[in-house]
Amino acid sequence: MHAIVVVTLLIFCTVSSVHPQVFSFSLPVGPGGGESFSLMGEGRITAVRVWERYNNNIVGLQIRYGPIWSPVVGSQSGVGKDLELFDGEAIIQISGKYTSSLQSVVFVTNRSRSLQAGQPRGISFNMYPTSQEAELRFISGQVRNGFTSFGAHWGVVR
Repeated sequence: MHAIVVVTLLIFCTVSSVHPQVFSFSLPVGPGGGESFSLMGEGRITAVRVWERYNNNIVGLQIRYGPIWSPVVGSQSGVGKDLELFDGEAIIQISGKYTSSLQSVVFVTNRSRSLQAGQPRGISFNMYPTSQEAELRFISGQVRNGFTSFGAHWGVVR
């Protein structure tokens, strides 16, 4: 029995090292409340669009997968900012600040380009995948007069 456990453990360790965990979830930030959302689509993310109120918080968000834009979450009011990704480029980090809602957000790519929106005030956060092979797959959270909860989901696009 002991030999079976040892062999099983060795096989598991070998498989785990060959196929590391490629999906991860960055816990949501913010107090929550409001309507739940998930921005997701098929394939790789090709663009991100963020709306901010002048001198204020993030009010709207949209993601493009291939040529198809997701529905807008939140509001399209205020100033809109876009980040168009190049072929092979991926979002590998999201950081920002929040209070009772998302105050600022920065999307960073594997080519060291970024999109910054909002006003940097409040509690800082930093989200990134647990695997170097992974990239942003979708965003989820809650929205009510701004984003009250904001979390990121990471994975490998095959």
